[in-house]
Amino acid sequence: MGGGYIQQLNMQSIKRSFVTERNRIGYIRFTIESYDGMALVSTVDHRCALIEVKISPGCEQMVLELIEALRREEGLKIMEVP
Repeated sequence: MGGGYIQQLNMQSIKRSFVTERNRIGYIRFTIESYDGMALVSTVDHRCALIEVKISPGCEQMVLELIEALRREEGLKIMEVP
């Protein structure tokens, strides 16, 4: 993935924040980012397990469905923060 793509994603992305369990941040990042180009996950504050998901335009519904599936099927505790 080139630097131009990341810059474009940051400029046009939809940002959503979530709180989860600290020990699950890596798993969430790996899972979401495995869908190439759909979203990037950043840790905002590791102490309170606050993450930011930068979602590519047009992919918001897919990412939210993926997060819901992680909750339902994997039992992950991940809650959106306004």
